[in-house]
Amino acid sequence: MKKKIELFEIIITIILSIWGIVIIFPFINVIALSFSTENEYLQTPYMFFPRHPTLENFKKLIGGGQILIGYRTTLLVELISLPYCLFLTISLAYALSRPSFPGKKFFLLFFIFTMYFYGGIVPMYLWLRQLGLMNTIWSIILPHGINMFYFLIIRNYIASLPDSISESARIDGAGEWRILFRIILPLCKPILATFALFYAVDRWNEWYYPMIFIRKQSIVPLQVVLRNIVLVAENAMASKSEMSAGFLFSIGLKMAAVIVTIAPIMLVYPFLQKYFVKGMTIGSVKG
Repeated sequence: MKKKIELFEIIITIILSIWGIVIIFPFINVIALSFSTENEYLQTPYMFFPRHPTLENFKKLIGGGQILIGYRTTLLVELISLPYCLFLTISLAYALSRPSFPGKKFFLLFFIFTMYFYGGIVPMYLWLRQLGLMNTIWSIILPHGINMFYFLIIRNYIASLPDSISESARIDGAGEWRILFRIILPLCKPILATFALFYAVDRWNEWYYPMIFIRKQSIVPLQVVLRNIVLVAENAMASKSEMSAGFLFSIGLKMAAVIVTIAPIMLVYPFLQKYFVKGMTIGSVKG
């Protein structure tokens, strides 16, 4: 029996190792291509390390200042949107997790309804234009305060905490806000860290709504800037005159854009990794 278990572990280890290589290789290839030249790419499309590394792709990507504008706008959106989304989500989750909250089932079903039925982009566009929020960062912050999927998991986790904790605090004279911030939130660190990362990634990768609602080049987010740069690179490569002059290496520019996009999130993730696995499973304890 012990030999069978050892053989099974060896097989699983080999399979997972192969699968890990399959996953890691494209990422390494993206990094290598971002530092390679066009001639080297044409000779070796798949590489682990370029023979003649160059920063030319990053220089062309950053040149012009649009990348810095994109980073500034996106970081500003993150700084405002992250506490805004967490505050609304946690407040709603705490309220609808209380057994004594009046109309709890009605409001819960009402919010779940929005997960399946969405009014569309046109009503949102008309609403934002009427409020005068077009061409401002508020147009991509205010409409996305609560993610219903995140809300349900956080609510389930808060509901799984013993009611005696809140009741003892009420006996001592604590109000609901004090119970939430002094007692509930410290117990929710893993799940809050997980969904703070989720909200941050959502806002970081947002490009569709900014593309529609923001036209000012001075406040365009990073993802829209990278999209525009990549489109310009592809159009330049399609032009024979610019192509013959070696104007742009489209693949290298795209890979450099990928690195610039994912690098900040990759730097943040290791600090939240210890909460990530625990936070993903802990919210499903109680429905």
